[in-house]
Amino acid sequence: MVRAVVCRELGAPETLRLEEFPSRALKRGEVRVAIRAAGLNFPDVLMVAGEYQLKPELPFTPGMEAAGDVTELGAEASGVAVGDKVIVKMRHGAFTDEAVVPPSQLTPMPSTFDYAEAATYLAGHGTAYHALIDRGRVEPGEVLLVHGAGGGVGLAAVEIGKMLGATVIATASSDEKLAIAKARGADHLVRYDREPFRDAVKRITDGRGADVVFDPVGGEVFENSMRCIAWGARLLVIGFTGGIGSAKTNLLLIKGASVLGVRAGEAVRKNPALGEVRLKALLRWAEEGKLRPNVSHRLPLGDYAKAMRLLIDRKAIGRVALVME
Repeated sequence: MVRAVVCRELGAPETLRLEEFPSRALKRGEVRVAIRAAGLNFPDVLMVAGEYQLKPELPFTPGMEAAGDVTELGAEASGVAVGDKVIVKMRHGAFTDEAVVPPSQLTPMPSTFDYAEAATYLAGHGTAYHALIDRGRVEPGEVLLVHGAGGGVGLAAVEIGKMLGATVIATASSDEKLAIAKARGADHLVRYDREPFRDAVKRITDGRGADVVFDPVGGEVFENSMRCIAWGARLLVIGFTGGIGSAKTNLLLIKGASVLGVRAGEAVRKNPALGEVRLKALLRWAEEGKLRPNVSHRLPLGDYAKAMRLLIDRKAIGRVALVME
């Protein structure tokens, strides 16, 4: 029997149920993967609540990414072999012991990662890559302001931004989160509750402001970001965990600034070539030891609600993974 977390009604994580199903036979071209770990992302929480752009038909299993071992190949399935360690890319369905997918949803697991790291890599770092490279076009020497730097995508942006040669200002809500951001390359650290970040950015840059803002928070954070930007700044809208902010058009005009929406997954669906370049770069950087997700919590599959609450309550530092016993 295969265990899966099932959403039968929209709501809080506690409305989900862990259920068992018989393992189904493979169809032509399909691959069976024994899932060893699944990564949690904030869109999982939004999807379960019915507040995400993608609204799967009920019932569904949440989870956008996983890692495990190929255990069986269907007829005409090619490109993978039984025993391969792989990352499984999904729009939903990852919180389970077993996945049946086409080979196109699989990518080799970096040899430098364990299962939990592999299961928490591509979504967060892929979003940061798309934001900073495809959309923000960060250049060496520019100032990058990263909000929510203790979160999964924020910490990935710190890593990639530093690798691109930017001066990284990381903001977060605790010293513990900022310490991890510093270890991953942040040049300057700002705690929201100790100094208004807009004042800190002006102080750090001698009044010039940030060239690029990476914002997964939104709300007042987005609105205040417009008051500490340099000429020609790019404000990258990653998410809205803190609410939906309003863009002051006069501030954008005065600074010649741009507001850019970031949807890494949708960008690849519109232009698959973007995804191929991104994936090759992320896998290469992982193998070279340049990038690695920080997995602060590893919980068993049955603790799915507790794991999701870690994201909601912002207790995670980097990523959270469900690990199959």
